[in-house]
Amino acid sequence: MLRVKTMIKESSVHGIGLFAAEPIAKGTVTWEFDPEFDTAFTEEQIARMPEPARLIFMKYAYWDKVISKYVLCSDDQRYINHATADFNIQSTPNQDSAAKDIAIGEELLCNYNDYDDTYFERSKETHLLS
Repeated sequence: MLRVKTMIKESSVHGIGLFAAEPIAKGTVTWEFDPEFDTAFTEEQIARMPEPARLIFMKYAYWDKVISKYVLCSDDQRYINHATADFNIQSTPNQDSAAKDIAIGEELLCNYNDYDDTYFERSKETHLLS
């Protein structure tokens, strides 16, 4: 669940992105997994989804190594984009925090590999990265 005010808009990194709607101080928790808000599914549950739903789900979900389930954020956190360098969000499977001070209007970027090192391989398999 997002813990800071954000907005989505067109990204220069990729498609739509998640942007700060308020100043965010370094160290601030920006998102935290909340099992009462975010959804988590096993591979078996995902396999039972109709293909169109499964493809969209896998586009936005990440693999949580801690709970051994795929998690889909139930808010705009799903629009956070990837950066291998110059990211401003430090991510773990359960929590994101600001790696530096973030200004209003700045895009929130994290390194997907910090919490899900399978995302890009899955994306290739399902042709989801555009």
